[in-house]
Amino acid sequence: ISEFLLLALADTRQLQLLHFWLLLGIYLAALLGNGLISTAVACDHRLHTPMYFFLLNLALLDLGCISTTLPKAMANALWHTRAISYAGCAAQVFFFSFLFSAEYCILTIMSYDRYVAICKPLH
Repeated sequence: ISEFLLLALADTRQLQLLHFWLLLGIYLAALLGNGLISTAVACDHRLHTPMYFFLLNLALLDLGCISTTLPKAMANALWHTRAISYAGCAAQVFFFSFLFSAEYCILTIMSYDRYVAICKPLH
């Protein structure tokens, strides 16, 4: 197997362009939001605390996670292509799985940090 054919989101060209613009809007919103969080945490020295460190890592992981799949989906919608190579598919699955599981680990650590801060303060 050298490549896979992806299912099309829409059959008509107008719907494909609509999907492209919607995905582009979602991607740009994610880039802007996570970029603002990363910039704020990195530039303000008062935000150099453990909770904001976890938030910075969560924002960077979210950037990686959304950048794994969305650009290919936008390219497929814009250029009316459906093929993805086997290596490209394997890379997308690997990176998406790795980044998504890392997000869950960060969220678990953040929730435990909040639990300790609320239930066992100053111990």
